[in-house]
Amino acid sequence: METVNPGGATGWILARGEPQRNPAGVITSLSGIVLDITDRKRAEKQVQFLAYYDGLTGLPNRRLLQDRLVKAIASARRRSELVAVLFLDLDRFKIINDSLGHSVGDLLLKEAAERLKRQVRDQDTVSRVGGDEFLVVLSSIPDIEAAAAAADRIVNAMSAEFRIQDRSLRVSCSVGISIFPEHGNDAETLIKNADAAMYGAKESGRNRFRFFSEAMNAQVVERSMLEQGLRVALDRNELFLMYQPQADLRTGKITGLEALLRWRHPELGLIPPDKFIRVAENSGLIVPIGEWVLRTACLQARRWQQDGIPPVTIAVNVSAMQFRQEGFREFIHYALRETGLAPQYLELELTESLLTSNADVMFAVMQDLKDMGLKLAIDDFGTGYSSLSYLRQFPVSKLKIDGSFIRDVATNADAVAIAKAIISLAKSLNLKVIAEGVETEAQLAFLREHHCDEVQGYYLSEPLHADLVSARLPALAGRTMSAACGH
Repeated sequence: METVNPGGATGWILARGEPQRNPAGVITSLSGIVLDITDRKRAEKQVQFLAYYDGLTGLPNRRLLQDRLVKAIASARRRSELVAVLFLDLDRFKIINDSLGHSVGDLLLKEAAERLKRQVRDQDTVSRVGGDEFLVVLSSIPDIEAAAAAADRIVNAMSAEFRIQDRSLRVSCSVGISIFPEHGNDAETLIKNADAAMYGAKESGRNRFRFFSEAMNAQVVERSMLEQGLRVALDRNELFLMYQPQADLRTGKITGLEALLRWRHPELGLIPPDKFIRVAENSGLIVPIGEWVLRTACLQARRWQQDGIPPVTIAVNVSAMQFRQEGFREFIHYALRETGLAPQYLELELTESLLTSNADVMFAVMQDLKDMGLKLAIDDFGTGYSSLSYLRQFPVSKLKIDGSFIRDVATNADAVAIAKAIISLAKSLNLKVIAEGVETEAQLAFLREHHCDEVQGYYLSEPLHADLVSARLPALAGRTMSAACGH
């Protein structure tokens, strides 16, 4: 039975007894045992709770969510109404979780859950389905505009500042939406299609929502096919490198070559990097592929030197996942020793996001690489999270202006301002600056006027096969010098 003690706390006891009778058969007392089973009852209640709710946020879990979604679909079918399923994933949550710890990450998830509940109606269901993923069921909505409005509120709510343990944190979210009955007639299909739409939102820039469509479904199928192909691409020698020259804008001298990954699929032909690099990163394949790229580029650079070509720096892109791998420093050391390339001829191009992820660890790794003699550059600078304090702290030697800014310097005032600001910032920090994506004389003239150090792009040269580099470099240097001098 349930009991209440004098302090007001509820407990449970189990009483078992038998009546004791006198010779006349009258009950005079009870004989038995009384057990305190409060802990057992609480444990049973907790087990029952965890069967249907998330232990961290208290939100319904996937099991309860699916049960409610099935009921919402049945009701909507009878009343000819709509049901919306929103699949939500927090952007950049992993960076916060890895850099500040799981305790901070858990507090952020709990606050995110509270914000989500405030953006929907009482009749709707908000569920945490794992990690930083949430599902929302909007039952009995009149039209798809109602789903869009709810998604817009959620995106705006999640982009607002979080205050966690006196820290100011910012995340955003990507939301995918599927609608019953347009995008599915059962719970499983609607959840799957909302998930696909969420990935579409991430790939189109994050911090936004997108509805599911058959075109998105085709993208999911294509992504799966590309992932399967990538898993065997290395063994089948389908991956190869091209090398794009980099030149000193003042002297015209070729200063480096960037190694660019390419994939020739046996059935689909040449697949653009922007299609398969993201697939490699999401699947974790970027780690073995990245190691192959680095080792191959170093080996090729050493071969050119042995063939008598004046040594230049070989630049290799390193993904954030690859850089964070335990043993990355040891792998770099091994690759240089194995290929015989001196460390001063290897430049690693890193993304801006690395600078904000677990800064102390990143600094230690980067400093070790710098001490080994490598050069470090920040790739696509200006497109991510740029921080002067991080640039001053980390041992980088070069900033690389993203090609999107260079493309528009002749027509867009904002692009001009950004490019000029990056060059000025680099100069103030004694960093070199290189512009990629240079394709016209006008762009080159702009960069020359504002004292950019180096350039890279089709105006200088398209990416070259390894066997063409030795034949083309002398001519390229002459052309660049002529253009840099204004001839």
